[in-house]
Amino acid sequence: MEKGRTTIEVGADGVAIITIVNPPVNSLSIDVLYSLKDNYEQALKRNDVKAIVVTGSRGKFSGGFDISAFSAIQGGKIGQPNADFISIEIVTNTLEGAKKPSVAAIDGLALGGGLEIAMACHARISTSNVQLGLPELQLGVIPGFGGTQRLPRLVGLTKALEMILLSKSIKGEEAHSLGLVDAIVPPDQLVITARRWALDIVEFKRPWIRSLFKTDKLESLGEAREILKFARAQAQKQAANLQHPLVCIDVIEEGIVSGPLAGLRKEASSFQHLLTSDTCKSLVHVFFAQRATSKVPGITDLGLTPRKTQKVAILGGGLMGSGIVTALIMSNYPVILKEVNEDFLKAGIDRIKANLQSRVKKGKMTDEKFEKTLSLVKGVLDYESFRDVDIVIEAVIENISLKQQIFSDLEKYCPPHCILASNTSTIDLNLIGEKTSSQDRIVGAHFFSPAHVMPLLEIVRTNKTSPQVVLDLLDLGKKIRKTPIVVGNCTGFAVNRTFFPYTQSALLFVDRGLDVYKIDRACTKFGMPIGPFRMIDLVGFGVGVATGMQYLQSFPDRSYKSVLLSLMLEDKRSGEAARKGFYKYDNRRKATVDPEINTYIEKSRKMAGVTVDPELMKISDKEIVEMVFLPVVNEACRVLDEGIAVKASDLDIASIMGMGFPPYRGGIIFWADTLGASYIHKRLEEWTKRYGDFFKPCSYLTERAAKGSPLSAAVERGKARL
Repeated sequence: MEKGRTTIEVGADGVAIITIVNPPVNSLSIDVLYSLKDNYEQALKRNDVKAIVVTGSRGKFSGGFDISAFSAIQGGKIGQPNADFISIEIVTNTLEGAKKPSVAAIDGLALGGGLEIAMACHARISTSNVQLGLPELQLGVIPGFGGTQRLPRLVGLTKALEMILLSKSIKGEEAHSLGLVDAIVPPDQLVITARRWALDIVEFKRPWIRSLFKTDKLESLGEAREILKFARAQAQKQAANLQHPLVCIDVIEEGIVSGPLAGLRKEASSFQHLLTSDTCKSLVHVFFAQRATSKVPGITDLGLTPRKTQKVAILGGGLMGSGIVTALIMSNYPVILKEVNEDFLKAGIDRIKANLQSRVKKGKMTDEKFEKTLSLVKGVLDYESFRDVDIVIEAVIENISLKQQIFSDLEKYCPPHCILASNTSTIDLNLIGEKTSSQDRIVGAHFFSPAHVMPLLEIVRTNKTSPQVVLDLLDLGKKIRKTPIVVGNCTGFAVNRTFFPYTQSALLFVDRGLDVYKIDRACTKFGMPIGPFRMIDLVGFGVGVATGMQYLQSFPDRSYKSVLLSLMLEDKRSGEAARKGFYKYDNRRKATVDPEINTYIEKSRKMAGVTVDPELMKISDKEIVEMVFLPVVNEACRVLDEGIAVKASDLDIASIMGMGFPPYRGGIIFWADTLGASYIHKRLEEWTKRYGDFFKPCSYLTERAAKGSPLSAAVERGKARL
């Protein structure tokens, strides 16, 4: 691979243009940073250079420090960069401390280290659509090239904390109003204006500002400390398990209290320490794993090109169907929505309107855009409009004969190239397509609820689905801003199947004496958005019982049949919608504990013929988390072994985006590998002896425990069964 670099070109006006060249986003590799230093020093030495303009090639300033270097450093493939040297010697002394003025000409994006380089220049000119931000906290580190010191001095402490702690980027116009950039110009005027600005600084027509020593935007010390105290409280409340937001606040405070140079030194040492932290390793893994979901052997490596999707049809305007329509029209796809009668159709359109109106209320969509987006939906009661659609997604109730009839009808009305997709979450796709002769174009498009919000899309292929169909759906998924993962066909597919033991193990341990609320608290403390019992309440007991029966039929050897949900359902305790389930709910849907559930638990225990295990009364939160999640890991191993998931990292992304597994733990398999296959196997064996075959380790896990190899290592695909 060609190394990243910078180029220098000196014009007749005496302005040196230094351009960052490292496609696709001009990331700041070590090569680029050293080249930038060399070209700066050359410009400073040359008598024909009066001033400097820094810009990026191909309409992008810089996407920041090269993230691939993070994993190389963490894996010991390359040495750690000297952040102190980069931040102080290159960015502060060479760039900001130069005896000739420099102006950053920013187009496209200046993120992370890219923005830090721009802030070290003495002025910044940008286009209106530019994206500016410091998103480093998303990767478990803090800005390492002076961002924690310069941004508060340019935009004020409160705005800087918001941008850094929330990884929130801003556009050019807002940056201009805040003082982060000095002027907004069209792209074709960008470098010309920056050249002129730099010469104006030389001629004392414009100020020569070193951002690091600006103080006019900083609050008084007392006020700054109050702002930082509030920020700390918010960070601890929103991410109790994360240290790096608090480290970042400490670094910002150091600069305000002890001066910017002390702040830079603390920033550099903190950056280097965090770079090798477990959180950073997990989040860097997630970053690359998310990008790897679209690389599918036997699909994306065949040289095929995705076909263009012009029009999509959705069958069913219920919660799921209306959500899928919303996701499509928000990405400008014309959609036909079919329902069985006028009332259902109106209800479906109303749901779509409500989805869009919630975006208008939040300021994410204008009224004009609302009308334009809604106009992309056409409601129908028959199949006549389906003759020119490219993809149909069926989202009706989970009834096999109904779905079979629908797919027979679709085959008659849709063009031969049209993809026939089902949003089923439980029914075998081979059954759905059994009565058609088009099984090569039948595929699962499993969205997660609410479909216009949740980022994951499971693309489910049977052994008859054509690679072209999968590729087309991958392309559509990305265009509607979903992260698609390609999985095989089985009960529950990848996500729901992997996680069915999550609630089942929780129910098993409640029968054995563990407290419902203690389990939920341990899981949320671990980082889950809600615990298993709060989740059952949210989904509804009816769905919980029905899916439990499906897993019992498909996997009778390892399903735990609890009668607790059925007992509670008999008394009309069906979850949040009924205002009572495992929790009680007030008018605002706020959950509170309900001692009445103990009656049902006692009855469930008697019917199961089990006794309370006194040992469970003494266990820690860590042990509860393992008891709930290690059976999930065990099932994830089976999903990998059977080839249902293509690779372990796909299951990591699926667990995070589909089930809310904490991203800072890297996903279900990545987290399991931090414990080790041997440890997991030992725990599951102990519980098998004590509580039965629900916990019995699968052969994949047993083999890896014996070899001491990671669960994430690639599977020998000779064994794969799709």
